[in-house]
Amino acid sequence: MASAYYEFYRGSSIGMALTDSLDELITSGAITPQLAMKVLQQGRALAFDKSLADTMVKQVKTKTTLKGHLRTYRLCDDVWTFIIKNPSFKMESNDMVSAPRIKIIACKNGDAIEAPKKQ
Repeated sequence: MASAYYEFYRGSSIGMALTDSLDELITSGAITPQLAMKVLQQGRALAFDKSLADTMVKQVKTKTTLKGHLRTYRLCDDVWTFIIKNPSFKMESNDMVSAPRIKIIACKNGDAIEAPKKQ
């Protein structure tokens, strides 16, 4: 069974760094564009998505409260997308963080990380 990892993290700063690094390697002639595409379509990129999803589940334990104005929401293929304007986050430590706009992408629990296989 193919794993069901979403490619959400490719748009993050870490994901963009992966893409930028591949572009630099192509420009310098160290790898071919075909090899870079292969990396993004399988192998390292899938391991990247899996590692970030696993880390989010296992290591991120901080609770936060979010307030803002819901501008857009949609459901497509069991994936929810929310765009929130002027969000403010109150952390457990009472620190406040705000931004002009955020996008939250949420999927069913079993879809983001493949369930352990029963033996």
